[in-house]
Amino acid sequence: MKKALLVIDYTVDFVAEDGALTCGEPGIALEEYITNLTKTFLDEGHFVVMPVDVHDFDDPYHPETKQFPPHNIRGTAGRHLFGSLQQLYNERKEDILWMDKTRFSAFAGTDLELLLRARGITELHLVGVCTDICILHTSVDAYNRGFDLFIHEKGVASFNPAGHIWALNHFEATLGATVIR
Repeated sequence: MKKALLVIDYTVDFVAEDGALTCGEPGIALEEYITNLTKTFLDEGHFVVMPVDVHDFDDPYHPETKQFPPHNIRGTAGRHLFGSLQQLYNERKEDILWMDKTRFSAFAGTDLELLLRARGITELHLVGVCTDICILHTSVDAYNRGFDLFIHEKGVASFNPAGHIWALNHFEATLGATVIR
């Protein structure tokens, strides 16, 4: 079975203490795990995708403009990967697919499914932020497309602790995902 790692929205704006829409310490605590897991997937020759949220400042047509403060604005440092993951990306970018996304799900409005299917990938491993938003929406879409899901509990976080716990339970109970503890 071929597998891929999706590192979702692990950016400065979502993770750094001074990020525009940060989950703060819970997100910061993931850095070593996510970086090491990414390196392992790369070293083993698996497909690694970094779906990264992108917005235009004050876009009146995007629903998040009214929901959240401006974040991951195109061309800003807030879209850089957080911490050591940025360095790994810089070193191995020829082996990693960077994918801009404009919605919570990495599948919405992207060619992610086509890229996965072309490689014969059936197993998806998800890490990043936020557990109850972008990880959740990507997982639901992956489930509906028939992918086998693996969520790494040590690799996901949220700014909403209750939502984080709810989502972890939902992955297993409703989506049939394996939560790697």
